[in-house]
Amino acid sequence: MANRIQITSRYDGTIRKINYEVDDMAAVGAPLMDIEVDDHDDPTADDKKASSPSTEEIEPAGLGEPLERPNAVAEQITPTSTPDPVMQHQSQPPSTPAAPKNHGTLLPSVRHLLKQHNINLSEVTGTGKGGRVLKEDVQKHLAAKSLSHDSRGIQQSHTTTPPEDVIVPLTPVQNQMYQSMTQSLSIPHFLYTQTVNVTELTSLRKQFLDNPKASAQLTASGAKKLSPLPFIVKALSQAVTKYPMLNSSLVHESGEKPRLALKGSHNIGIAMDTPKGLVVPVIEDVQGHSIISLAAEIERLSALAREGRLSPDSMKGATMLVSNIGSIGGQVVAPIIMSPMVMILAVGRSQKVPVFEVGEHGKKELVEKEQVVFSWSADHRVLDGATVARCAEEMAFWLENVNMLGLSLV
Repeated sequence: MANRIQITSRYDGTIRKINYEVDDMAAVGAPLMDIEVDDHDDPTADDKKASSPSTEEIEPAGLGEPLERPNAVAEQITPTSTPDPVMQHQSQPPSTPAAPKNHGTLLPSVRHLLKQHNINLSEVTGTGKGGRVLKEDVQKHLAAKSLSHDSRGIQQSHTTTPPEDVIVPLTPVQNQMYQSMTQSLSIPHFLYTQTVNVTELTSLRKQFLDNPKASAQLTASGAKKLSPLPFIVKALSQAVTKYPMLNSSLVHESGEKPRLALKGSHNIGIAMDTPKGLVVPVIEDVQGHSIISLAAEIERLSALAREGRLSPDSMKGATMLVSNIGSIGGQVVAPIIMSPMVMILAVGRSQKVPVFEVGEHGKKELVEKEQVVFSWSADHRVLDGATVARCAEEMAFWLENVNMLGLSLV
């Protein structure tokens, strides 16, 4: 004879469905029967008495739906005298639209979840037997509802009012640059670039700074450092001495034919980046300066530019321009000519590269060299490419043989 076990239910109600026959093996976690309870029963009782046996559905992984049971069990528990209207209604095939879902056939945990989140049962699609709503169905409904709400929030954030544009006046420096660059639009620019070996220049600078007497001479002149820029400015002055057309300005007065004014002085403007914008102070009579005096003058003008104390007269009268853009970055640029000048030179950032050269025994050797790219822009109305190229090669000669440049210093 089989053992008999009595299980006490935590709920008062009417048994509407038994899911197993006698001697059937019940699956762990599957409901044994369905009990219809009153609405006033406490739906949270399953949380308070979790250790007591009950008919509440326990849902381990892979067991989310009650097992099917034969119809004979339902017939055994149905009174023979008075048919149950609920069971009759379920046994008849529906000829009209499905009736609303009944809260009474739900497990208490499902009813509690619906009530906790204020969810209408008709909104949830059941996946259990006969369309029964399970706990997983409610959880999926909540997740879908939350995702829909987040999507609406993202859409609303994309439709927020964009920030308004702000109109600000040009600074005095920007206004001057606007006028100068507008005039330059009429100039047909010719661009020429060349790579210059500055390995010897770097070595000479190091030797000069390591020499106590030379360093003392530099300090006495008012300079704190010896950068490549004074050498570049001096080499440019030496080159245009041989090719004076690059140190000129275009004169085009109303009613007269255009003329070219060859300048006697080498007044070289140095483009400098400052907190207030680009300024171009001018070093006058570069042809009469030494390397050390050029270093001191460049430092003096640079300090005035940073402090915003450059006078208008210190930025007038340039016959050539040099832009040391390499101090910030970049190697090859296309500098813009400022009228009435006919050329501008931009100096790129130096870099060390491997170069093949012929050794003592006539064999090629791979050596490290320091190189800089010089970018020339010239007014093609008065300067042809050959003249610019020859002047550029002349300047490169002085920089690559910087010891010879020292012989020409004043």
